[in-house]
Amino acid sequence: MAHKFEAPRWWLVIHLVFLPLVVAVGGLGIDPRWFLGAFVLLLLVFWRTDKSRVPLNLSNSITADAVLALLPAEPSHVADLGCGDGRLLRRLARARSDCEFLGIEHAPLTWLWAWLAALGLANCRIRCGDFWRQPLGLFDVVYVFLSPAPMPRLWQKALGELRSGALLVSNSFAVPDAEPAQIVEIDDRRQTRLP
Repeated sequence: MAHKFEAPRWWLVIHLVFLPLVVAVGGLGIDPRWFLGAFVLLLLVFWRTDKSRVPLNLSNSITADAVLALLPAEPSHVADLGCGDGRLLRRLARARSDCEFLGIEHAPLTWLWAWLAALGLANCRIRCGDFWRQPLGLFDVVYVFLSPAPMPRLWQKALGELRSGALLVSNSFAVPDAEPAQIVEIDDRRQTRLP
């Protein structure tokens, strides 16, 4: 079925392994509530990835340092749309106390983690919600680490809402058919690019 519906190749492996794994685990006599608990935990971390088509992507410290170098010298407003556990924002907020940082995350457990971790930072706020509803006109820099799927829509939102001179920084996923003003190459394990 995965092949017929032209699913990515890695789905073929999942389909081949899934049923034998279900049979093998079924014979272990594990209480079904453990499976329900695991499902709920995964749901709270990944929330509606099926709808948003954006997995949990976490930015590393090398990337955070590269984003820090892109921030304007003067006090700025910075947003991380889909901030995950908030690690990038916390690193930036500690380094630039003159700036205001806002992270928006829709997955409940990931948002809670980010919110709790940022409580001691006066210049960093973490909100739970849909970043599509966040107006972008206030921000000097908007950072995203999403997936290719939402990039065209995000680009249209940025064009309509960001003020002149504001930066849209995307970790690894370029906007189709739009030439970035700059690409920052990061020497990390993933060979991250910030278009």
